[in-house]
This record gives sequence, structure tokens and C-alpha cells, in this order.
Amino acid sequence: MAYESIIFQKQGNVGVIKFNRPKALNAINPQLVAETNQALDEIERDPALRVVVLTGEGDKAFIAGADISYMVNLPPLAARSWSAQGHELGFRIENFPLPVIACVNGFALGGGVEMAMACDFIYASENAKFGQPEINLGIIPGFGGTQRLSRLVGKAMAKELCMTGGMISAQEAKAIGLVNKVFPADKLWEETLKTAGLIASKGKVSLRSVKQCIHRGYDADLRCGCQMETDHFGLCMSSADAKEGMSAFLEKRKAAFKGELE
Repeated sequence: MAYESIIFQKQGNVGVIKFNRPKALNAINPQLVAETNQALDEIERDPALRVVVLTGEGDKAFIAGADISYMVNLPPLAARSWSAQGHELGFRIENFPLPVIACVNGFALGGGVEMAMACDFIYASENAKFGQPEINLGIIPGFGGTQRLSRLVGKAMAKELCMTGGMISAQEAKAIGLVNKVFPADKLWEETLKTAGLIASKGKVSLRSVKQCIHRGYDADLRCGCQMETDHFGLCMSSADAKEGMSAFLEKRKAAFKGELE
């Protein structure tokens, strides 16, 4: 289908969603949210796709926040509904059956950093900037910033970022655990696709289990988390990928995983 606020591409077995409102620094509006959901629908229907990458079109911004021109006149109930839409997209990304990588190529502010935090991990260019500037507008983060940020960087650092509204560099974001790796701007896309390709070579069933166990087990007590791991270990052992992976190991060849999610 035709998109206006995003660009959806398939690069091998990687589905790429590029936020495409460059004149607004890719700011989030209802159309961008709706089209991102539609692209995720397409990805789920295509068994050839094994990894998703989210990035921004151009070199200035991943997403520079929510579109203030849309938000400025929202009455309270409509604002609450808008926040809920952002949360639902975040939960969908977080719980998506395939790995999702955020490739942050510029500003990731407000809803942008919130979208990135919903991904499985973040790669960033050296010129990327991160922040939760909502306090400067007299509001608070509305797409999960007060919750995901504290889980990633700790309560004290999350409070500082949300209370000051300041921006931090990609290297600072890496130092506090928000970003996994930082690359020169001209190497970011190449390195992101390299990691996406490596992950795509693994089994879909075991990738989903890793994602679910870490995500859901993080907020559970240790015994419950380990029980979840035990259940998923058994599930993976019942898959064709487990037979293929162990046979390939014993036969000293590269595994060819073809198992599908049900």
C-alpha cells in the first residue's frame, strides 16, 4: 500500500520502517502512528521477514518528538486518547514477534526516544541526541518515557532527564545504558544491517522465546522468570529449528533455520 508518513522497504529478510516527515523532523502525528501499525501488519503477514529496523528518513532526526501543532489544542480527553495510542504502538513494538532494532540517525526526543526504547535495542550515530523535553512544554512524557526510561537507566537518571528536559549525546546515552552501540554517521546503517542480518540467520522460534523471556521475566521475581525460561526451553526443543541446529553442530555445518511462528 501507499504510505505518506513512513517509507516501508524490504531489504532481504529485514523489514525497514523509515519515519518520513522530514520537514517536521519526523514528528509523530496520528497518521504516522496509523501507518506504522499498517507496516507492522504487512511484516507480520510476510514469513520471509525475520527482523525489523526502525529509523528516520534523512540524517537530522529519528523522531524529534510528537507534533506540537497537532497537540496544542487537544482537550484533556483527546490528549489522553492520543497518549493511549502512543502507548499501544509502544507495546506492539515491544511485544512484536520479531526482533526490532532502533537505528537512531539524529534527534530522538520525546516520543522519538520513547519509540526507540520500545525496540529491543538501540544503535545510534555519533551525532544523535536523546532527551525527554516535555517538561519544557508544561507536560510530561506521554508515550512511556517515565516508565521505560527508568527501567533502562535507573530512577535517578530518568528523573534528571525528565525533570530538566535536557538533551544528551549518543555517547552519554551509551554510558547510561540507553544505547547499545554508537557508530560514525556514515557507518550506522551498514552496522545496523550487519547486526540485523546476523540475527535474521537465527531461528524465529528461539528468537521470539529470548525476547519474551527477557522482556516478561525482567519485571517478575527470579523463580517465575526461570520457570518461564524452562517452559520456553521445552517449546524450543519441540521445534524443527532445534533439530536442525543441533544436527548442524554435530555435522560441523552451518544451520539453516526454517521454523515458523504459529
